Amino acid sequence: MKIVVTGGGTGGHIYPALAIARYFSEVEQAEILYIGTERGLESDIVPRSGFAFRTIEVSGLKRSLSSDTLKTFARLGKGLLQARRILKEYQPDVVIGCGGYVVAPVVFMAKMLAIPTYIHEMDVFPGLTNRSLSRFADRIGVSFEGSVNYFSNVKHKVVVAGNPRASEVVKVTPDETRQVKQELGLDPEKKTVVIVSGSRGAKPINDAVLSMLESVSNQRRFQLLYITGQIHYEDVAGQLKRTGFGPQSGIFVQPFVYNMPPLLAGSDLLVSRAGATTIAEATALGVPGIYIPSPYVTNNHQEYNARWLADAGAGVMIRESELTPGLLFQAIQRLMESPSDLRKMKERSKALGLPEAMSNIHRTIMELVK
Repeated sequence: MKIVVTGGGTGGHIYPALAIARYFSEVEQAEILYIGTERGLESDIVPRSGFAFRTIEVSGLKRSLSSDTLKTFARLGKGLLQARRILKEYQPDVVIGCGGYVVAPVVFMAKMLAIPTYIHEMDVFPGLTNRSLSRFADRIGVSFEGSVNYFSNVKHKVVVAGNPRASEVVKVTPDETRQVKQELGLDPEKKTVVIVSGSRGAKPINDAVLSMLESVSNQRRFQLLYITGQIHYEDVAGQLKRTGFGPQSGIFVQPFVYNMPPLLAGSDLLVSRAGATTIAEATALGVPGIYIPSPYVTNNHQEYNARWLADAGAGVMIRESELTPGLLFQAIQRLMESPSDLRKMKERSKALGLPEAMSNIHRTIMELVK
């Protein structure tokens, strides 16, 4: 079995695509070819994963007319021809697209060549590429039930499958969780709040957390781990040193945690942005969350993600424009001091999760190639 996987630009597209590739490589012994761009993160990440990688020339379309618009269309034309050539050479049994503008020419050309196509939407609110491709794709997998209505004209193609990453995090064992907590200096038996501001950090979250550390140090109900992102780590560590807050106050700081799933599995409450992979992992594990959606992403899709969770009772949403140290601490404290509310939120989070995502995706794709 030969499969083309495509998706790029951000980790939110690339890592789920690689999860699908790994699964088919293991379960079906499939031969995988990943198609991306030279400029996207995939050009670094995918070759490291061991899969064959080829590139096409394409760029995202600006929302407003500019001098770059003609160049973008020229690249698209070139990308279509390159995608056609690669697909004709490789002769895949199916093409799988996981989001990002690189997917458009590959899936479109697959359709023209009568190759079965599957696209997967990671966010609640579908991206422009997947909305545009929904007419051409044979099947559309979505990560969340809340996405279905956005594909109202092609509902017969839509499968609520879940995010591929969800299937990976549920494999975590209690021993792995205990080990990670101990390595980070945390008490494995104590209630734990984890705040994550992303790999590069987020200044508004950073400022709010720094200003509420005294309030955190004055309580003993929970310990707090703040994962700052590399950019803000020195500033946060320096302030902790000056103020005397630290592990003795139940406050722990790390610039980055490479093995997040075991830590997430051992968290009683997560505070984070509302990226698709984060909420897929949190709901698969049933972790309640306070979500601060990034206002800087395309189509404001993180707010759609966070609002969907909040409306379902699986989380709390705080807009960045409304974020204050007092509001954040109150939201954390209210949940941590109310075991019944936290338990209900955990149950509702888990009810939204789809830990069987990978088997759902596998079944849907195998139906296409039979």
